[in-house]
Amino acid sequence: MQGTVDGFSYGLVTPLVAYLMACLGGALGLRCTTRSMLVAGRWRAGWLAMGATAIGSGIWTMHFIAMMGFTVRETPIHYDMPTTFASLAVAIVMVGIGIFIVGYKRATGTALFTGGTITGLGVASMHYLGMAGMRLNGKLTYNTFTVSVSVVIAVVAATAALWAAGQVRGFLWSVGASLVMGLAVTGMHYTGMGALSVHLHGAAGGTPAGESPATLLAPMMIGPLAFLLLAGVVVMFDPLMVMGKPTAWNSTEQRPGIPAHATAAHLGRRPTSSSRQHHRRPRRSSPRTPQNW
Repeated sequence: MQGTVDGFSYGLVTPLVAYLMACLGGALGLRCTTRSMLVAGRWRAGWLAMGATAIGSGIWTMHFIAMMGFTVRETPIHYDMPTTFASLAVAIVMVGIGIFIVGYKRATGTALFTGGTITGLGVASMHYLGMAGMRLNGKLTYNTFTVSVSVVIAVVAATAALWAAGQVRGFLWSVGASLVMGLAVTGMHYTGMGALSVHLHGAAGGTPAGESPATLLAPMMIGPLAFLLLAGVVVMFDPLMVMGKPTAWNSTEQRPGIPAHATAAHLGRRPTSSSRQHHRRPRRSSPRTPQNW
């Protein structure tokens, strides 16, 4: 018996809120990735880890907010807690691998392709692992072609987002990229849901194992939401992350009274030819010898 699937039982409320959460996680994650490219050592690893957690938390929260609007008319839906937690861990770890590749190898060529592919596969893995945690009186089946399309959307969206993060531009640039990323990730989610069919096990009987969405998902989303709020505070109070320009903290170059060659040496850069000429010690003119006395 075929189940009646409804992915919009609350109308456009859950898709819009899910989209906003995907945009928030993407914006914070992209700014952290951009910020990591302006530092080195432990700081870079820290920013990349925060970016991976932000993106992973954002897409995980997006997925389960959207799933709150998913119903099968003939049977209640519950969720298995370990599998649901595992989907969050998979999202953060796989997104982290992709972000670390781009963060250390730059968003070009093979590194961008590899990092984008791994990140996109992490988004898709989170989605389908989260779906595997559903417990209902039926069996889930997927259309292979539609699933493949959803995976391609995730990989392309992740690659484009990592490329945008590697441009080291201003805050508005990442906002625009996060809006596109949020649209792509949400589109990937609903494309994957479009591939789903539910085959019921005869007449509905008993209660499925696991926890109901209201009992499990609402408390579980408090942690990722709190982290996204904390990451947002960090972004607001870090001027270099907001501006996305390395000159934001290298303002000593514009201070009066500091020679350009000294500033360049302090920042580990070689002085330019113009600065060398500007600060070249003037030649002492030799006394003119009178001729033809």
